[in-house]
Amino acid sequence: MTAATDHNEGPPTQPANLSSNPRTFLRALGPGLIAGAADDDPSGIGTHSQIGAAFGYRLSWTFVLSFPLMVAIQEIAAEIGRVTGAGIARNLRRHYSRPLLWSMVSLLLVANIINLGADLGAMGAALALLAGGKAGLYTLLFGILSFVLEVGLSYSRYAAILKWTTLTLFTYVAVLFVVHVPWGTALTALLLPDIELNAAYATAFVAILGTTISPYLFFWQAGQEIEEQHRHHAKPLCLTPAAADGEFRRIRVDTLTGMAFSTLISLAIVFATAATLHAEGIRDIATSAQAAEALRPLAGPFAFAMFALGIIGTGLLAVPVLAGSAAYAVTEMAGMAGSLDAKPLSARLFYGTIAATTLAGASLSAIGIDPARALYWAAVVNGVLAAPLMLVMMLIARNPRAMGRLVISRRQSWSGWAATAVMTAATLLFFFFLVTGDI
Repeated sequence: MTAATDHNEGPPTQPANLSSNPRTFLRALGPGLIAGAADDDPSGIGTHSQIGAAFGYRLSWTFVLSFPLMVAIQEIAAEIGRVTGAGIARNLRRHYSRPLLWSMVSLLLVANIINLGADLGAMGAALALLAGGKAGLYTLLFGILSFVLEVGLSYSRYAAILKWTTLTLFTYVAVLFVVHVPWGTALTALLLPDIELNAAYATAFVAILGTTISPYLFFWQAGQEIEEQHRHHAKPLCLTPAAADGEFRRIRVDTLTGMAFSTLISLAIVFATAATLHAEGIRDIATSAQAAEALRPLAGPFAFAMFALGIIGTGLLAVPVLAGSAAYAVTEMAGMAGSLDAKPLSARLFYGTIAATTLAGASLSAIGIDPARALYWAAVVNGVLAAPLMLVMMLIARNPRAMGRLVISRRQSWSGWAATAVMTAATLLFFFFLVTGDI
């Protein structure tokens, strides 16, 4: 194996200029954009609505903090997939102990199933608000629809649908134009931290990090880079390092765009609920559907409809990502191939995992599990999983046995370790308040 070098410090090449024209830029978007948009899933919308209602604009600054952390860790996840030609679970299988692999994938499955249940339940509730009928039936139908689309469409067609589905998130930006936002107050809170040392504030801070730095997005973006590699009949970059600079430029632009999009939408949700619910003294919103219903008398039927439609749209985007990331992890853990471009009969474990996790998530509300509690425990499990998984990803990304000459640069290493440290500190803070009984 060739000695490891930081890929940003090798000889210069001439990567494609992605900003040369809009079409080139749009073609470069894919895994990172979809990951960023899926980060604003219905459970994330519920969390951000609760934060806007409870704290107004005071926690806006945390999104400025989380943005570079999201970019750093998602870029590393993408590079692991593109350089090695293998997902995170497969790299764990190759280079680390089996108990570590099994524990990481098991925690991911638990978190994803709970997230799926919360997201599908929110979608069903949102459609019931808009059209009437039974939310439970809509929840099940949304689960079936998502599975049928994943199985029935080719990867290229499905990826294109997911990319266009991200546009539904602009409904939350539209809401800002029909509510009164005191922009001076909002922008001041965005740029100047207003920190309180109490359990409620600390828990909200952890919740923001937990909904922005989500383990399922690591597995998804790494897996999607492999799908893109296969679609273009390319080899892993560890075998073709001369192509690395152009690919790393594409990954960086894609990831920056996706995470910026995610952050913009998150802020729009916080600002909208702060300007309406918090301003009217409504401080307790447990789900995204409740946030949509609460907006109706305060901001009018248009804002209510836009908020509810956004929940359904982002759910249609996030549910496949959650189920797909679980499928990538399980098949890689088993040492088997799995792809959204494979025929169902040739990838039974992959599609079986998608079906099982989606059905399990859709069944949570049917067996009487409270969606609000499901969101809470999903955040707990994600918090438990994120920090150690980020640690393992950093070890993989700096391991020349996995990455060859293309280990991550010193800049990325500093950024990745900073993100890992912040997530670890936030998780420990959360459990401190949990143990002391303040949560």
